[in-house]
Amino acid sequence: MKIVANREKLLQAFAAVAPAAPARSPKAILQNVKLDVTSDGATLMATDLEQGIRYAVDGVEVEAPGVVLLRTDKFGSILRESTDEAFRIESDGQTTTFKGERSKFNLPVANPGEYPPVASFDESSYFDIPARLLKELIRRTLYATDNESSRYALGGVKLESDGQNITAIGTDGRRLAKMEGPINKVGDPTSFGEATIVPSKAMSFIERTVSDDDGEVQVAVRQNEVLVKTPRATLYTRLLEGRFPGWRDVFPQRSGSSKIELPVGPFAAAVRQAAIVTSDESRGVNFTFGDGTLTLAGKTADVGQSHVEMPIGYSGESITITLDPRFVSDFLKVLDAEKTCTLDLVDGDSAAVFTTDDGYGYVVMPLARDR
Repeated sequence: MKIVANREKLLQAFAAVAPAAPARSPKAILQNVKLDVTSDGATLMATDLEQGIRYAVDGVEVEAPGVVLLRTDKFGSILRESTDEAFRIESDGQTTTFKGERSKFNLPVANPGEYPPVASFDESSYFDIPARLLKELIRRTLYATDNESSRYALGGVKLESDGQNITAIGTDGRRLAKMEGPINKVGDPTSFGEATIVPSKAMSFIERTVSDDDGEVQVAVRQNEVLVKTPRATLYTRLLEGRFPGWRDVFPQRSGSSKIELPVGPFAAAVRQAAIVTSDESRGVNFTFGDGTLTLAGKTADVGQSHVEMPIGYSGESITITLDPRFVSDFLKVLDAEKTCTLDLVDGDSAAVFTTDDGYGYVVMPLARDR
């Protein structure tokens, strides 16, 4: 194998695939990235057997095709530390040589035949999802998942679709985030079902890999995995097993509730201020709505008290609910500070339901008042 590669573009491709390779593994072969060179170009691959990626490398001149495994840590260090504009990479199956204008490295290589296969996207039926929407779906639900829970399914984002819209749901049992948006069907793809729960780690990996400039992203569901294809990369991940909570019951269709419109930026600032005096033992902040004012009050015996007010467009009957300010802040962080959100409240003992005008909903369970 012989290629001449632009170092910056090779580094960009490596940075995209490296997170899929485990830093430690009982299977040492997985601590490599695979470079597959054909007459059409070069592709980098990495996998930890649960997720994997193929990434097309730009700026490569192919002199001789071939396949080589490159140690993730050493290969990455060479690319990052070098100042050369271009690299010549050659491998004879025993040693791989990297030559720059002012540097040269020789690394032993493992047998590429022992590297596990990395799935490719060969589907004729799939869903087309706008790249921006996919990133927003992930960003607005991922934070609500729970990787520490014994309930395995809570460590992922559930995907559902009616063929025209996609819905992503994340929950840790104390709060739930839901985001939806339009998609297109190509052919007759396997639908997102009850078992389509994508691990949080994989969702984060997909969000980092997909670019806003990618336009449409193709997504296909297989029996126990999901494939995602961008113009440059193909990612796959195994799905989580387990029973996901019945999330529709969490968004109640209730009458007699109060709907309060809140400006995101000022509300987020008020929540942060009130949270200053909270602690791990006393997390609750009282949110009191009434008389055109939102009053936030926090109190912790060994820290102090907080009292923050902001004007709101609500003059109905006073309602006080105790919430964990971290959960409210998590929701507000993924919104545009210039926009507004709507809070649906019944009383201090019922769930607080936040919604936006672009298909996003968030439910937070209240804390006991004496906290």
